[in-house]
Amino acid sequence: MEDEFQEFELRLPYGGPVARGRLLSEKGSNGSQKFLVYKGAPARGMVVPSYSERRASSSRLRTQLIDEGKLRPSERWPGNLELAEDVEFGSPSAAAEVMMGRSANGWTRWRTKDDRPLSEFMSGVWAGPNRAWLVRGSNVSGLDLVQRLWLPEGRVTLAASRLRQGVGQGTSKEQLSTFVREDYESTATYSQKQDLIEELHAFLSRIKPGDTVCTISGGLLYVGEVTGPVEQTSSEDGRSNLRRPVEWQSEGYFYSDLPEELQQKLSVQHDVVDLTSVQALIKGLGLSDQELEEEAEAIERDPSVEIRIARRELALPEPTPALAEELLVHDVKWLQEVRDLLWDERQLVLYGPPGTGKTYLAQKLAEFLGGGPEQVKLVQFHPSYAYEDFFEGFRPKEDPETREVAFRLTAGPLRELADLASREGNRHVPHFLIIDEINRANLAKVFGELYFLLEYRNKAVRLTYSGDDFALPPNLFIIGTMNTADRSIALVDAAMRRRFAFVELSPRIEPTSGLLRRWLVTQERDDEPADLLDALNARIDDADFRIGPSYLMKPGVYRDGGLDRTWRTKILPLLEEHHYGEGVDIEKRYGLAVLRAEVAAKRSRFVVQPGDIVWDDDSQTES
Repeated sequence: MEDEFQEFELRLPYGGPVARGRLLSEKGSNGSQKFLVYKGAPARGMVVPSYSERRASSSRLRTQLIDEGKLRPSERWPGNLELAEDVEFGSPSAAAEVMMGRSANGWTRWRTKDDRPLSEFMSGVWAGPNRAWLVRGSNVSGLDLVQRLWLPEGRVTLAASRLRQGVGQGTSKEQLSTFVREDYESTATYSQKQDLIEELHAFLSRIKPGDTVCTISGGLLYVGEVTGPVEQTSSEDGRSNLRRPVEWQSEGYFYSDLPEELQQKLSVQHDVVDLTSVQALIKGLGLSDQELEEEAEAIERDPSVEIRIARRELALPEPTPALAEELLVHDVKWLQEVRDLLWDERQLVLYGPPGTGKTYLAQKLAEFLGGGPEQVKLVQFHPSYAYEDFFEGFRPKEDPETREVAFRLTAGPLRELADLASREGNRHVPHFLIIDEINRANLAKVFGELYFLLEYRNKAVRLTYSGDDFALPPNLFIIGTMNTADRSIALVDAAMRRRFAFVELSPRIEPTSGLLRRWLVTQERDDEPADLLDALNARIDDADFRIGPSYLMKPGVYRDGGLDRTWRTKILPLLEEHHYGEGVDIEKRYGLAVLRAEVAAKRSRFVVQPGDIVWDDDSQTES
């Protein structure tokens, strides 16, 4: 219950003097409840740098009070100002902002002597942190209410054309469900009614004074603060509307310049959307890091810390020569190109014949770029893999207490990793999903509506099973591997190819062509296996079926008889499958003995004998 004579205090920063005032029953022009600040109340002498832009109306009022002599230099508190008479303000927040010279939430800043916030004395206003909301108003029955009504009159509204009169602040969701079912019985579908219940409940009972409200109009995002309770009004034709008073910032922010994570939230297609998860990004709009530092000096508890944490930029580390040496890559510039492709596209596929180290390289790159294996998850696609396995779906689960089995919505690996990447504190940390054999599944079936999100990372979609609004976090990267010897590569459609960058790993080009030779050097072994592999691949006409070096980069190959075993049991069966039905004698064409003879013959042609002529510094000399 509101106490008409309850006095509230506001202490200036750093243990400064205290201003006093009380809430009035009268309302301002936009419906905000007025607040009276008593004569002699101190005000901070300086204002923060962004004050005139972000709180234009409070800034103008402060200047007017100073010009009229109502707010003048204080003799009691040098360096500060004080009121020369009682002054009525349009809202508790306006009063707090004028006295403190910065943005301030009056519902929590004005407190009793026993430290209870003003909000506890207001009906329909409850304790707890303030939230941020999106309310759409640029296309209501074809009208742009933002420009016509909200900004000029300082309010935000929600159409409730058929909702009965008498519905007020704090109405429960159960009551609203009954009202909406009855009042919209023949004018809305079941889905429309469910959405309306959620939006009405948020506007009536979850939004409270002090909350941040955003709206979009003409390509600009406008930000304001809710300054009073909800009211229900009736238009001339008897239609119901809900409205709340809002103090809007004077300038909007270009939508295209907003952080990607904020754009994702703003793309959710509802009239009322909870933006609390990106509230710090909203608070930091229009402020540079230097301005945050300057404003922090005027505030006991520095809110810029929260903003700076949310602003921490996502980055992929630059590949190093040490990484190139570890991965036996011929040039660090190749790793740099892969890193740049990932940064630009967010999705990348490593493709090539078997044994070219695609999965190994994907894992090592992801661990390096993500900062460790904790940020990396690997899944393998196969023909029976589906959306329900990959993202989310209903699966049978046993209740640990009753032992009964029921179908429950269960998150798949992509949903789990996306939830982890989007947690507060993780948003600047790269997370990687590796999809091994990405072309072996029905990709359209597996990805579903996620296909859209792969291309439009700043958008959100409504999920099939949970009904949640979902967007891929900006810090989630995907690396796929694709075996070109598997004819299912033909199933990779143009939509998939457009959404991924493709990097070839083939025995005919670096970094794969010289990989085995570099590995043999590190193992201090003879380079004969590299010569044999080169000779083998020279006899294979189809580049997609050439043999990768990883078959010969295992310890077992170099035990007694190991090379022969590997050739017979690993390499020749692949080539038999490739030439199936062609009548090719695999052993005669690709056998180890045949290739050894060829390599030996080549080596003998380059052995220098006494009396041979060799070239040295462009002159012939006899050895």
